[in-house]
Amino acid sequence: MASSSPLVSVSELVVVCAVCAFAYTFLKRTQTRYASLPPGPPGHWLFGNNITGPYLPRIYEKLCQEYGPVFTVRQGRDVTVVIGRYEAAVEIMGGKSADLADRPRAVAAGEIMSGGYRLLLSSGKDLVRRLRTTMHALTQPRVAATYEPMQMRNAKRYILDVLENPANQLEHARRYAASFIMEVTFGKTTPTSYSDPEVQAIQQLVINLGTALLPGKYLVNSYPILRHIPAFVSKLKRMHVEEKTLYQKQLDIVEEKMAKGEAQPSFGTYLLENRAKLGLSDGQLLYLAGSMFAAGSDTASRPISHLKMPKPLILQTAAALGFVSIAAACYPEAQARVQAQLDEVIGRQRLPTFADRKMLPEVEAFFLEVLRWRPISVLGFAHKATKDVIWRDYVIPAGTTVLGCHWAISRDPDVFPEPEVFNPQRWLDEQGRIKTDTRFQSFGFGRRTCPGQHIAERSLFINCALLLWAFSISQDPSKPIDTYAMVDSIIAHPLPFAANYQRRISNLEELIASHQD
Repeated sequence: MASSSPLVSVSELVVVCAVCAFAYTFLKRTQTRYASLPPGPPGHWLFGNNITGPYLPRIYEKLCQEYGPVFTVRQGRDVTVVIGRYEAAVEIMGGKSADLADRPRAVAAGEIMSGGYRLLLSSGKDLVRRLRTTMHALTQPRVAATYEPMQMRNAKRYILDVLENPANQLEHARRYAASFIMEVTFGKTTPTSYSDPEVQAIQQLVINLGTALLPGKYLVNSYPILRHIPAFVSKLKRMHVEEKTLYQKQLDIVEEKMAKGEAQPSFGTYLLENRAKLGLSDGQLLYLAGSMFAAGSDTASRPISHLKMPKPLILQTAAALGFVSIAAACYPEAQARVQAQLDEVIGRQRLPTFADRKMLPEVEAFFLEVLRWRPISVLGFAHKATKDVIWRDYVIPAGTTVLGCHWAISRDPDVFPEPEVFNPQRWLDEQGRIKTDTRFQSFGFGRRTCPGQHIAERSLFINCALLLWAFSISQDPSKPIDTYAMVDSIIAHPLPFAANYQRRISNLEELIASHQD
């Protein structure tokens, strides 16, 4: 009787042995490569730590207390180094900024939905430099100052809105942000409500972006090869078409007005006039304009599910203004210091203006403390190391995601004593001037710092000055404010709260109406 064939042939056994040898070698090399990473919580050898929310930044703050100023977390094969203290952030994110200027890959949100055009998610040194150079021309301090009349006009409207209907103060802050940025970006001055259809349409696209960035939402992020299968990307491609169509519509309106000599100066007019010189593709031009709207307006909340998610938005003026009111109501002594200086410098017969900024350090200290006390971008922006980064006794390998967690950094007790206390005086020196040796990194780090920060700071100054000049804000005794009540989202929006806005200026409406921007 013929003998039976072996269950496994020699060639198959060789293949199995080769695969095992490769896997073993790969695992050992990976372990060696990451052996010098900062410490972190233990995790499964394959699945990692699997750390999720709710309120992930607060979890990172606790991990920072346990493992030190810099720690490592793993999600599957993805490794992220989290920075949670001020000095480490300055040394790594600032001192090594040239090696951390890239972004992690975002297939769904960056490559498909945004067509690879969105500056926030762009990678590659040459491309990012060209796009940021264009943005810098539109947002540098000298140019940012030219937007002050628009900011003043919309800030006055914000004050009147609060006076008329204080219960909807968060809605009024959103209206300010949306109307101002529509005017800056497209020269459109018509939106008088946050419910303006075009504002709402753009907001929906921003929501789409936030959804596309959610970990696990689209398999194409984990398996990029799926981008070639329509079933996995059809929705993303449809959102990309909707986004391009809306941005194109706005720019077409600007171009038509330019042809008639009726266009107001705006981001859109600058981009269209300088398209050839800037060397921008149509897609880059559209997304630079559209991204500026997203950078300054507001958006619906999206939960933070994972540390790798970069933020689709930069600074949210609307969210910050909500926290200004909360801080004023909950810390009346800090509010009173600002109002004493406003009364001394401004009085009650004229409005505060941008020209008064240098004489109002208490106002500046107040909103700087708001940005530290309740950071708007609580988790920070994800960076990617382009080469090995050495910090003290640790090595952060090239390709690693590096995250400066704003919430944890703002809680550094060595730099910000009693970090949970709202104390604007920490930003003033003995002469009452704004300190220059310490600055909370509200706008990001290094070469990927938010290019619109000079515009955002001006918005916060004038709105904060006008709000505390016009009103004394206090808590409703029957509805005390929970200062930790905020949406668990990519941007820290305060949840609705009750506050009393008592007018300080008897003829407030008259002064606002007579003021020339």
